[in-house]
Amino acid sequence: MVSPSQPRQDHATLAEKFNRDEARVDWHDKTLWFIREKRDRAARTMPEWEDLREAASQIKNRVLDNLHDYLLQFEAQAQRNGVTVHWAANAEEHNQIVHRIIQQAGVTNIVKSKSMLTEECHLNDYLHKKGITVVDTDLGERIVQLAGEPPSHIVLPCIHWKKEEIGELFHKHLGTPAGNADPQFLTGAAREHLRQRFMTSRVAITGVNFAVAETGEIVVCTNEGNADLGVQLADVHIACMGIEKIIPERKDLGIFLRLLARSATGQPVTTYSSHFRRPRAGQTMHIVLVDNGRSARLQEESFRNALKCIRCGACMNTCPVYRRSGGHSYHYAIAGPIGAILAPALDMKQHADLPFASTLCGSCTHVCPVKINIHEQLYDWRQVLARQGYVGGVKKLGLMGMAAVLARPRIYRWSGAAGRWFMKYMPSLVNNKLNPWYKQREMPAVPRQSFQEWYRQNRQQHGQQR
Repeated sequence: MVSPSQPRQDHATLAEKFNRDEARVDWHDKTLWFIREKRDRAARTMPEWEDLREAASQIKNRVLDNLHDYLLQFEAQAQRNGVTVHWAANAEEHNQIVHRIIQQAGVTNIVKSKSMLTEECHLNDYLHKKGITVVDTDLGERIVQLAGEPPSHIVLPCIHWKKEEIGELFHKHLGTPAGNADPQFLTGAAREHLRQRFMTSRVAITGVNFAVAETGEIVVCTNEGNADLGVQLADVHIACMGIEKIIPERKDLGIFLRLLARSATGQPVTTYSSHFRRPRAGQTMHIVLVDNGRSARLQEESFRNALKCIRCGACMNTCPVYRRSGGHSYHYAIAGPIGAILAPALDMKQHADLPFASTLCGSCTHVCPVKINIHEQLYDWRQVLARQGYVGGVKKLGLMGMAAVLARPRIYRWSGAAGRWFMKYMPSLVNNKLNPWYKQREMPAVPRQSFQEWYRQNRQQHGQQR
């Protein structure tokens, strides 16, 4: 994941960089799998878990089928609540609207809680160029912001950082004692550092987890309370949301809130699930509804389900590729399997490599709380990208060669036997830098026979025994 000003490298190149630190890769892998296991334990405590997933999926289907009507209902209700509603067709319009509101407030320093939409729109970079200082108040977001990095995970932004490295970072930027890596101490230092920002900022930006069409309210879920503190102390609250965050009725929150926290971190509920319905006395509240390619995606039957996403990150925690390649290898605001199906819809050429960063094992689909068919969409994207000419020449030739071999049983059997012979007697022809599979792996031992040979042999033996 890189900013627009940096030259783009593909997933394989960025993953190779991440894999140079073998110890970090192993630690990253185990940490995320630990969170996946917490999710599983939390799900098993609820006999109705699969019923909740199905209910959430059906609600989201209804939203997507009637998104236009729900958005207009939400806008009307929010305006009745005294909220100003803005519409942005793309990231540029979103950034311009937010900047205009900040300008009207006459400030140059603001606070912002976690918002993947603002990351998608590169809002921080935009405002920085306009002379506005943005302080991210989520602890993980603040860590990567001090480090000059984007988040590597939508729920755990600094999951790729170790506590010792955070201690060094805080020593450099916050003046904490050198060598102090105690998490409790570092958290306290961050709170003290952020307190002055909260107290002096007149504008607070938040994301939106859910927007209720029935009431015109928004719900923001955090574990730190930073969104609440920023909003309650500010004169202006700007909430930025993708148009897909709509849910029809308030009662639907009972389903989504139970799914979100358990899927994200294994918690029964987020520490703070805050409802913002109207501005308090003396405050102004703005909601910016952003399309940025979502309407186009809605029209594509194969890919519209991606708009169901509630940004829990469960697909990242389970994905074997994400866990061992790191979030920054995806060069898009949202990493992992869900990012790999969202990114090509925005820019097919720029993100053509991401749908191939998958084993298609289906684990992402299995854990998705709203039943997005992620692995099927990854497969479908590969077909689209190939048809549109966005698959590299080497890969295209390789796929054509495999298709030719797999379509002809005799050639398939012969090539299997030839491959086993070369791997056994002339391994250097296979195990070299021209074979991408060899770069990061120890090649398997050469089997004595193919499955078909084993199957025929066993059938003959069983037939003789009978």
